[in-house]
Amino acid sequence: MILHVSSTVTCFTAEIIMQTWKTILTYDGTPFHGWQIQPELTTVQGTLASAIHHITGESVLPQGSGRTDTGVHALGQVATFTLDCAIPAENLHRALNHALPQSIRVLATEAVASDFHARHSAIGKSYEYRIYPSGIEKGQPGKICSPMLAPYVWDCPLVLNLALLQEAAHHVLGTHDFTSFAAADPDRTTRHAAAAELPVHATNVRTLSCSCWQQSDSLYIYRVTGSGFLHHMVRNLVGTFVDVACGRIAADTIPSILEAQDRSAAGPTAPARGLFLVKVDY
Repeated sequence: MILHVSSTVTCFTAEIIMQTWKTILTYDGTPFHGWQIQPELTTVQGTLASAIHHITGESVLPQGSGRTDTGVHALGQVATFTLDCAIPAENLHRALNHALPQSIRVLATEAVASDFHARHSAIGKSYEYRIYPSGIEKGQPGKICSPMLAPYVWDCPLVLNLALLQEAAHHVLGTHDFTSFAAADPDRTTRHAAAAELPVHATNVRTLSCSCWQQSDSLYIYRVTGSGFLHHMVRNLVGTFVDVACGRIAADTIPSILEAQDRSAAGPTAPARGLFLVKVDY
């Protein structure tokens, strides 16, 4: 007996098989109010859930590897969900990309074990933060950030020293309490842990195995890999590194900022639009 037919997918109910699916997504975060579903607002999670319902007739809430904020982009976000109807992976992959807006693309779809979870099963994440340094030295010609690039970078009007960015980033390598670089998580009181990130930790201690800046053409790019990240942690790190790079604070103050375990000790939060979730490790 046929349960539901769409233009690309047919689901059969001769035998109900609960199948967990892992999808890898890339998206432009500009038109979305972040990952997490919110009433009356367009979010990545809500848009994906609507596409799944359109294809299968099933109402599911896909679980992401972590929340991305409004304007944050993803090159490799992972989401999992479970369906009752049997669908070949290639058909589901094709149907999702047909149903989703162009701002979200599914890169891969695969059936996984029922105990696999996009967030709980992950062991690490990698992010990039991209800055277009438009600050100019006195007497130098002006720099203009293209409007085609602007939604994906921080157009920073300050004069930045790349060597100082690199020096500052080196100080956060290893295992530290990153309370000074964490925004208050509005859901933490109900979750009792920073469940928006991975793995679930009882403290703000995280381990960073990569923290470095590189120049790529006209951009300064920060690459960071860690066991988990606190709310706004990468953006707060970048904002503090920029304070170092423009001479507001010294690079060797980063250890004392970490030791303070106080958000007010660190620098400002960098804009969301320059941040990309690159990869999730399992």
